[in-house]
Amino acid sequence: MLDLSRIKQIVEAALLCAEKPLTADELHQLFAADDCDKATLRDALDALERDCESRGIELHRVASGYRFQVRQDLSPWISRLWEDKPPRYTRALLETLSLIAYKQPVTRGDIEQVRGVTVSPNIIRTLLERDWIRVVGFREVPGRPALFGTTKGFLDYFNLSSLDQLPPLAEVKALLEPLEADLLEAGPEFAAPRVEMPPIESDPFEAAEPESPALEAGAEPHS
Repeated sequence: MLDLSRIKQIVEAALLCAEKPLTADELHQLFAADDCDKATLRDALDALERDCESRGIELHRVASGYRFQVRQDLSPWISRLWEDKPPRYTRALLETLSLIAYKQPVTRGDIEQVRGVTVSPNIIRTLLERDWIRVVGFREVPGRPALFGTTKGFLDYFNLSSLDQLPPLAEVKALLEPLEADLLEAGPEFAAPRVEMPPIESDPFEAAEPESPALEAGAEPHS
């Protein structure tokens, strides 16, 4: 059995070299059977997390596994390393993504019914291309519309390990109003038209159990 300090070095090196987060199982596969057991690996990960408490990076677990990342409070300085500005998303795109995240699986028609406006194909295409949503099945109604759900890529991007870590809906709604003002200030090309939401009997974002539509064989909603 390797000592804990050596195991920590190996795990740290692997996470720094990997191009994606690594799961505990993937990290365990780095060792021979008698080098490290899973309990010791967990101890090494916990120790690495503590080691990073006073550093500019942190060991964080997201949906796809463990990764090192810059601390969020340092982003104003670190972001200056890149000349390109981060992409700006319209309110319409973020509302669509929120509906999918909080009420999945949903169809494009479900989203349009709640928002009271047609969902642009470009929005769905953008979310699919960014690997934030995917088709998880098809509703067994005429036309068999696609059902959308979020992906591990969505969770990783927003620094989440599961959907249970999504912020309360009130916080999401509160973010949309100043965001829209920022987009309008940035220029009309970024702004989405204001949409008055139709009255509804209950909050469409509530984390209630969705209906159980039939899915294609082998297709499972992401959770």
